[in-house]
Amino acid sequence: MPPSPSRSRSPRKLSALVLAAALGAVALGAPSPASAAPTATAEADYLIGRGIADVTGEAAETGMMGYSSFDQKTSGIHQRQRSRAYVVVDRATGKRVVYVNADLAMIFQSVQQGVIARLKERYGSLYGDENVLLSATHTHSGPGGYSHHVAYNLSVLGFQSSTYRAIVDGIAESVAKAHDDLKPGTISLGTGTLTNASVNRSREAFDRNPASDRAAFPGGIDPAMTVLRFRQGDKDAGAISWFATHNTSITNKNTLISPDNKGYAAYAWEHGHEGVRYLDNTPGFVAAFPNTNAGDMSPNLNLKPGSGPTEDEFENARIIGERQLDKAREVYAGARPVTGGVDARLTYVDMENVTVRGAYTTDGKEQRTCPAVVGASTLAGSVEDGPAIPGFEEGMRTPVASIIDALRIDTPSWLATCQYPKASLVPTGLLSNVHPVTPKILPLQIMKIGELYLVAGPGEFTITAGLRVRRTVAQELGVPLERVLLQGYANSYSQYVTTPEEYDTQNYEGGSTLYGRNTLPAYQQEYAKVAASLRQGTPIGRGTAPPDESARQFTFQTGVVYDNPPLGKSFGSVLTAPASSYARGATATVEFATGHPKNNVRRGGTFLEVQRQEAGKWVRVLDDGDWETTYRWTRTNGVTGTSKATVTWDIGPDTAPGTYRIVHHGDAKSLLGKITPFTGTSPTFSVTG
Repeated sequence: MPPSPSRSRSPRKLSALVLAAALGAVALGAPSPASAAPTATAEADYLIGRGIADVTGEAAETGMMGYSSFDQKTSGIHQRQRSRAYVVVDRATGKRVVYVNADLAMIFQSVQQGVIARLKERYGSLYGDENVLLSATHTHSGPGGYSHHVAYNLSVLGFQSSTYRAIVDGIAESVAKAHDDLKPGTISLGTGTLTNASVNRSREAFDRNPASDRAAFPGGIDPAMTVLRFRQGDKDAGAISWFATHNTSITNKNTLISPDNKGYAAYAWEHGHEGVRYLDNTPGFVAAFPNTNAGDMSPNLNLKPGSGPTEDEFENARIIGERQLDKAREVYAGARPVTGGVDARLTYVDMENVTVRGAYTTDGKEQRTCPAVVGASTLAGSVEDGPAIPGFEEGMRTPVASIIDALRIDTPSWLATCQYPKASLVPTGLLSNVHPVTPKILPLQIMKIGELYLVAGPGEFTITAGLRVRRTVAQELGVPLERVLLQGYANSYSQYVTTPEEYDTQNYEGGSTLYGRNTLPAYQQEYAKVAASLRQGTPIGRGTAPPDESARQFTFQTGVVYDNPPLGKSFGSVLTAPASSYARGATATVEFATGHPKNNVRRGGTFLEVQRQEAGKWVRVLDDGDWETTYRWTRTNGVTGTSKATVTWDIGPDTAPGTYRIVHHGDAKSLLGKITPFTGTSPTFSVTG
């Protein structure tokens, strides 16, 4: 897919919306986004640290995670994926918490186990699963295969160890950087609303909810934007901006790694506004854009993949990301200092075997959850964001033999009854008794940061499901509802959580609610217990943690056999040279003889550099983490192991005129298995005004 002209736009230094807010703030005597400082004289009640690290996995020939499309395999990098970490210490009590948001589709239990193990190796008991919250942005454009459950590795053809290591090592590194960055600081909190970055993709199901629930969302969306602002001394250090929308502006036809709309928002704030340069590896502003209860929230405003606001998927990612950025910076400017300690509680619950009291069920009677079952409508996918398997439709309640027989595994009648009205397709819970297919035991965590409470949900909660959990927790804690957020995609992954009423429609989200109609009531009941423990300051029973399944992983991918340059060329040779000169707005393209990117994922590095000549020296100005560049890998001869790297640079309108060159870094594997790094450099070219 060639880069679209619209992608040449670099992040705006200050948007019109933020500028207007700034001018209005000046007129009112309030702080502006560029120079704002909390007006209250809050003392440095906290130690605050922040860190960023690379979590990008295998950039070629690896199935991508999110859309479950067997055809969607990585072929390069649009932008790298990153982990953003924050450590907050209450100076009065010494308690500390860690919050992480990573540009990933999901945080699987495998990742949580791996990261906690890494942190324990380095810090002992200082950081554990109770006081560390790991969350994902839910991008669908990253390499997969990093779960220990078959259902989530199936379309990727098994476990991908290099991607898993990149993710675990990168998250642990981001936490280590935040730990080393701890300084006295303050926290501020702000809220606002954003109404043009999401749409309800399952309105039929949403409308089945009671009027009292629907009234909380007049437009059928959750417009809430919640921002935590962090300062170290008198300097801004970072922000976390929560907003519910799927990170699926980029479709299942894309094969370039991308953090999508939320990743763009983070990049534009850090890189465009704060001058952060990731490869410089120095502390800088850290801006995370996590999700909340986004289960039925789509960024595709026209309710079809890659459509809305425009028909260009990358431009959509930029626009939806920029709308989140603009609102976040507006809220950030008006955030007010908060006080309060930090704390956390976590327990493990077997979600397949919860007896739910009548206080939480829709009929007031005691009910039970069920062993996990994947419904037929799951295989339809969400048609608004990414249809899955042809022949399956949302809302399927009765298996159609001609469609399903080849895939169906018999579900016992008692389980089908428990899961009613789901058209039961695969009883993954029963299969997991033999080999891990979907999770049974899930971590339920609540984290307190000052006045804000994060309910860490190991799945995708719809906005109404999230509302009910928040109401339950807020009531138990005795705090305002707006001080409780449902942090989705956290610590583990178990697909969707719908309300019982939404479950009955058996749209994609209901068919993907694994543990039956009473899944949400079970969560409400169990989170109430966690909240009570937090409120009372008492320990909570941890339950039985899920086993480590790392020893039982397999893959059907053969890996790299060997690399070979084209006849008469060496690795790094220029196959297609750039033009001698480009005007701003043009695209520079260079092709190099290369090796397979699986030889070295170059975590913390880059496959490309755009360099400018300055005072007789070459200075890097862009790399493969930047919006304006792409790195694409293509196999040109599978028999001889020959491949090429295509590097493109969309030259932005603010690019400084001068002399430039493009550099490619790669690694080649010999027939004997030795991997050797190499570098290729293009001829120079000029950029004119």
